[in-house]
Amino acid sequence: MIPCEKLVYLPFQPTTDGLVCDGVSVRAIAAQVGTPVYIYSAAAIREAYRSIDAAFAEYPHAIHYALKANSTLAIARLLKAIGSRADANSGGEVEVALRAGFAPSDIVFTGVGKTRDEHEFAIVQDVGTINAESAGELDRIAAIGRALGKDARVALRVNPDIDAKSHPNISTGMKSNKFGVPLQDARQIYRERRSLQGIRFVGVHIHIGSQITTTDPLRRAAEALTSLALELRDDGVALEHMDLGGGLGIAYEGRPMITPMEYASVVVPELRRVGIPVVLEPGRAIVGHAGALVGTVVDTKEYPDGRRFAVLDAGMTELMRPALYGSFHRIVPVVPRAGSVIAFDIVGPICESSDVFARARDIEPLEVDDLVAVLDTGAYGAVMASNYNRHLLAPEVLVDNGQWQIIRRRQTLDDVLALES
Repeated sequence: MIPCEKLVYLPFQPTTDGLVCDGVSVRAIAAQVGTPVYIYSAAAIREAYRSIDAAFAEYPHAIHYALKANSTLAIARLLKAIGSRADANSGGEVEVALRAGFAPSDIVFTGVGKTRDEHEFAIVQDVGTINAESAGELDRIAAIGRALGKDARVALRVNPDIDAKSHPNISTGMKSNKFGVPLQDARQIYRERRSLQGIRFVGVHIHIGSQITTTDPLRRAAEALTSLALELRDDGVALEHMDLGGGLGIAYEGRPMITPMEYASVVVPELRRVGIPVVLEPGRAIVGHAGALVGTVVDTKEYPDGRRFAVLDAGMTELMRPALYGSFHRIVPVVPRAGSVIAFDIVGPICESSDVFARARDIEPLEVDDLVAVLDTGAYGAVMASNYNRHLLAPEVLVDNGQWQIIRRRQTLDDVLALES
């Protein structure tokens, strides 16, 4: 595998004047917008999308950007403008996709616990495919379809019991996970329902997890998917596509990482056994490297044992991943100070001991009012934010062609309390 820095466009770079995003000063943005703030690179998003598209160029495919990674409306519109389709994991994400301009036929609706209202909305809107998670869900979709006088386009999600070798909290393709139906049961479920009024089978779906960093689980998932598709073809089920899901990881730590081309090289030979188009649902791989969370140091302190803390105005309410998964993010000062690196615990302001971005992280000296950037936070950052401790959701900024704009303003307390009585 080739080191990621030789293959991935990284928009945040140090200069003599401090950190820049595609040449635009991060310090200047923070001075006008305040912190915490998310900053994204449109160029990085376009480049990541196109690298996946190019990798699969020789095989019929459709890229459905996974909105769960970052569903900010401007990001969704940007992906739509460059040719992406959409993967939604809730009725809310379906609505975001529609408001972003995606055609209903370009939306795949996935999700382990869809409600009746969500099913009805998706069927009325004629979304491209509903990925069902169980035989019971197929039956419920069919009943709603009959009541509405429609045949919902569906695929069944199968669980192949493949270990994605990622964090257990983001593994979705093992028998201990809640997702899909056992692979060995899928053929019979299709057989029993292929003539059921209210649904029409158009595909078969698999997704084994997120932040996958080796090719073998992806190859095995493709092999399981195509083997089932061949069985369904023998049974007379006319599939229009196979859905491989997403899961391609990014190099948070700068270590070697599989590339889209390496991904395609191991799954396309399996897909050719069937020959019908493939649906891909990348999210993190498109937007992960494109974002940074910028915060301000609000306090520093040192304990008698030498442990140093740098407390930011950004914490787990802005970026949940480190507290949730123990995940690693590169952290850099926006304008480094002179001096030898110092080991800091870089923490947030929330009243929880898990509100920690990094332990004993070597970084240039930090002082109160310094700006710090937590990198590679374009995915599962702002989208997972909360109002815990009554923190207000941070604004989001998009940098494009040397200019920047606020694509989501900072939340106010009035916004939050407007929902309360």
